[in-house]
Amino acid sequence: MTISHVSDTARWVAVYRAMESARPDALFRDPFAAKLAGEQGERIVDSMKYGRRTAWAMIVRTQVFDEEILDTIKREQVDLVLNIAAGLDARPWRLDLDPELRWVDVDFPEILAYKAGIIGDAKPKCHYESRGVDLRIAADRDALFAELGANAKRVLVIAEGLLIYLTPADVEALARALAAVPSFGWWIIDLANPILIEFMSKSWGQEVQRGNAPFQFAPAEGTAWFTPMGWMERRVRYNALEARRLKREMQGAAIWRIFGLLMPKKKREAMEQMAATVTFERA
Repeated sequence: MTISHVSDTARWVAVYRAMESARPDALFRDPFAAKLAGEQGERIVDSMKYGRRTAWAMIVRTQVFDEEILDTIKREQVDLVLNIAAGLDARPWRLDLDPELRWVDVDFPEILAYKAGIIGDAKPKCHYESRGVDLRIAADRDALFAELGANAKRVLVIAEGLLIYLTPADVEALARALAAVPSFGWWIIDLANPILIEFMSKSWGQEVQRGNAPFQFAPAEGTAWFTPMGWMERRVRYNALEARRLKREMQGAAIWRIFGLLMPKKKREAMEQMAATVTFERA
């Protein structure tokens, strides 16, 4: 079994970062990605249907997250970035960050220890720390959020590659817990719609289901789903459109665009909006 735990999906995505980093025209360079992915990450990708052909989607997501993070930090004068379910993310080492910025990775202790072992003595660009906390335990989660929130004034929260694996009830609990901390002002997520989750379930559903990491969250309401929990959409960037801007479109994208002209407008828009990077601010 290539995926045995949801944390293994971080190795899967690290393979795609390594693929992009090896290009001469790379959008970003992650010097740790190949080692973080390891042989297991390569096996996961090779076991997936269209495993390497779909790399574009994760590469685009990574680049757009990079842009949104840097933009929000600068514009909002963020003093703490809280990266929940951080996995094998190496942004504190590879992004151009203010040395005075504080960055906290939160995830299962095992995955953070593995990442620390690979990165070794490499110096991060900012004040970095990691916290091994199981965010499914509400008391531990809320205590961590309260502590971090009390020691910062303007906090940006990141949740990349997380929500799709949670139930709607779990996402609601997380959203409300984040909104309960006054200094948590911004939240960046990736969001799928029902069309994407149906496609992903057909393509990769068996592998992730066997690894106890099924795809679950893709609200038909889109970003409006989060409004009752205290979060207001500030900007939405759709992967399909960003891929064209970044010149990282999927194979055959031009043909799909021609077919799209024959579709009803609502269906065409739903296809274009299957996946998005969303920046929220407190309502």
